[in-house]
Amino acid sequence: MATIHSGSAADLDFLADILRSGGLVAVPTETVYGLAAHALDAEACRRIFEAKGRPAYDPLIVHVASRVAADSVATFNAAAATLAERFWPGPLTLILPKKACVPDIVTSGRPTVAVRVPAHPLMRALLESSGLPLAAPSANPFGYISPTTAAHVQAGLGDRIGHILDGGPCTIGVESTIIDVRDATDPVVLRPGGVAIEALAEALGRPVRVHQPAPKPGAGLVEAEAELAPGMLERHYSPRTPLELRAAPFTAADLRTPAPGIVRVCFSRPAAEAAPDVRFLSASGDAAEAARALFALLRDLDGAGFERIVIEPAPPTGLGLAINDRLRRAAAKSART
Repeated sequence: MATIHSGSAADLDFLADILRSGGLVAVPTETVYGLAAHALDAEACRRIFEAKGRPAYDPLIVHVASRVAADSVATFNAAAATLAERFWPGPLTLILPKKACVPDIVTSGRPTVAVRVPAHPLMRALLESSGLPLAAPSANPFGYISPTTAAHVQAGLGDRIGHILDGGPCTIGVESTIIDVRDATDPVVLRPGGVAIEALAEALGRPVRVHQPAPKPGAGLVEAEAELAPGMLERHYSPRTPLELRAAPFTAADLRTPAPGIVRVCFSRPAAEAAPDVRFLSASGDAAEAARALFALLRDLDGAGFERIVIEPAPPTGLGLAINDRLRRAAAKSART
């Protein structure tokens, strides 16, 4: 199993050497845990794909320590500069034209790169100690629920990687927002996440579109065309237990009625008495608390022997959009295996 490191100065120096030599390290971020490699080392990045079982058409996010470091891998325009100034360090990923130094394996052969400056103090310390840009998708087997603790990483990839940097539970709990700002006049959110779309629009002083994917015949865990950004696959973040996302919240009558073999998950604590197998994401209905709890709760329910997980949507604003995006993808049926 992988060795778990505490984040001491000696640990960070050791892990920085691992990364500089082309190795892999699972790392904490404020969003989810990532599986990191030297982003400019194509062979090191290939090891990420092998460890996760990740297909080559799904690109990686490049994490850097600063805006200056981001300039070395991507070409910025005015809109990108505005968003970086407002939201970095933080859970926002920018899609921009890539610099020639970024290997094609990182971008799935596209001329664009996904880049962000993370806020987690241990991840930032490792970026500084290594002096490298780090490609780091979620540190889990491809398609499964994202990890938000070091224990989740150990359970999923502990027999495939050598090192995990333990930074405690992730404080946001869902992945970064990804926005395509190559056209500064028409920014497009490709994946809702830790930065609300409303905040992006306010920072830019203009509306921000949300990408609406066209249906792909046979789309699912297997895709033929390279994606523009991570997290855009129709089926992703999925427990092994079948998951159903309801179109509307549960009623009190729904929750009082027993449903053998089924666990029902509410966004907030039910106001009235409910059946025993009812769970909730946030006692108070707080979206930030619900996002932090989401992936850990899905993992717990996936191992609890239920036949099906049925979950109601979050309110469709702010972090609720990110929660619903993850649930929609987790519930999607795969047409091919």
